This record gives sequence, C-alpha cells and structure tokens, in this order.
Amino acid sequence: MFKAYTAANLQDAHILLGLLRAIGIEARILNANAQGGLGEIPFMHAYPEIWLADLHDMKRARQVFDGFERPSSTSQPSRCPACGEENPAGFEICWNCAAPTAPA
Repeated sequence: MFKAYTAANLQDAHILLGLLRAIGIEARILNANAQGGLGEIPFMHAYPEIWLADLHDMKRARQVFDGFERPSSTSQPSRCPACGEENPAGFEICWNCAAPTAPA
C-alpha cells in the first residue's frame, strides 16, 4: 500500500475513492475514524488518507486528485427553462425550483 492523498475531510475521501474505483484503481481510506481522536492525537494524523494498492496507479490517481481539486471552469452558467434563474455551471437541477436545467 502506498499513501497517495490526504483529504480535507471524510466526505472528500469517499468521493475520491469512488472516482478511483470507477477507473479501476484499487484504493483504501485510512484514518476514516481518526477525527474522534482529535485532542488525543495531533490533528495532522487525523485527516483521512487514500492509499493505493499498486504504485503503478499513482500517475492516474494524481490526475483524479488534480481534477478534484481544480475542477474545469470552462462551462458557462445556464438559465433554468422553468423559472429563468441562473444556475452555476455543472448544475443539472435548478437550485431555485428543482427543475432539470438541461435536457436528459
């Protein structure tokens, strides 16, 4: 096992784990329950970590991590066809009225 990433929180670690598994990279989350030990252990040791089973997957995993940390901002905001409210790029459902913002 090889340490590949330290996540800011457990939710981010699980999202990244799912992204890695979706492209066939075997990985695990360590320190998933360490947040409960804050105060007893140093905070730097309580962050969730993603560990890879195979060092050869590190390059592809790094691309996943970089994409997660710096999502593409090439898309433009869109207008909801139902209520006309502007929604940030990437929203599939209007934040205002919950209508789909793009055709399925």
